[in-house]
Amino acid sequence: MIWTALIVVYVLWGSTYLAIRITVETLPPLLSAALRFTVAGLVLAVVLRLRRGPGALRVDRRQLGSAALVGVLLLTAGNGLVVLAESGPPGVAVPSGIAALLVATVPLLVVLLRSATGDRPPIWTFAGVTLGFVGLILLVLPGGSSAAVPLLGALTVVAAATSWSVGSFLSGRIRMPADPFVATVYEMLAGALALVALAAGRGELADFHPAAVSTRSWLALGYLMVAGSLVAFTAYVWLLHNAPISLVSTYAYVNPAVAVALGALLVAEPITPQVLLGGAVIVAGVALVVTTERPRQAGTGSRSGDTPERDRQ
Repeated sequence: MIWTALIVVYVLWGSTYLAIRITVETLPPLLSAALRFTVAGLVLAVVLRLRRGPGALRVDRRQLGSAALVGVLLLTAGNGLVVLAESGPPGVAVPSGIAALLVATVPLLVVLLRSATGDRPPIWTFAGVTLGFVGLILLVLPGGSSAAVPLLGALTVVAAATSWSVGSFLSGRIRMPADPFVATVYEMLAGALALVALAAGRGELADFHPAAVSTRSWLALGYLMVAGSLVAFTAYVWLLHNAPISLVSTYAYVNPAVAVALGALLVAEPITPQVLLGGAVIVAGVALVVTTERPRQAGTGSRSGDTPERDRQ
């Protein structure tokens, strides 16, 4: 089941970067993300209620607060900033494949968070982190071509990756709902609520006109709701409950390959030698981290506040 969930996350999340780009062509970025998670969260809540009865979504106040915090970190900041980075005119927006490559730094950031909380990863893990960040620098280094990565957009995606890393890291160390599907509902709804507030602050609600949205943007949003949120995000949350975070984080070096290939094939996003070099170095760094860490994972992950030390690696 772990590998089935991983494959789902590998493939479907790799395709969501392109779907986000198509969605924000005619939909306001933060509002589109809010719609995505509101619909997905409500649908999942209804399914759980129908299948499990009236008490299916019952959690205590502490669990609700923890799920809301993780939802804001993962979805409002983590996903919302990626959506913002991919919106905008050419030359300002980050191509979908580049966004996926930048998000591949998540496992490297998780290692830094572990180190900051007293864990001591092996020297090869730090070598992988260093290699990955060298690749990040190569990727965003100013180049002479018109296809150079926009620096502000790249930094926005890195900020999103940082927030996603913190949310993923905290999810195994605070008292979350025991059922990963229930946790997903509250994470989605909390993230969506915060996204609505931010969208309103940016004037997106006042400027939104449904008739002006293209059919392909609506279809892409529907794909994000079903494939990206209901299926892949739920699988990701389940993995955080049941697999070591270093193994879960391997999605970050499979997603870029899917995203870059789809971006090049379907919307002719440029793949320059600099993109290939920087991306290859990032993926190599992440692969080194995961390869080094995996032998240390002697059990499954947990999201309780009393996580055993072996599960916190």
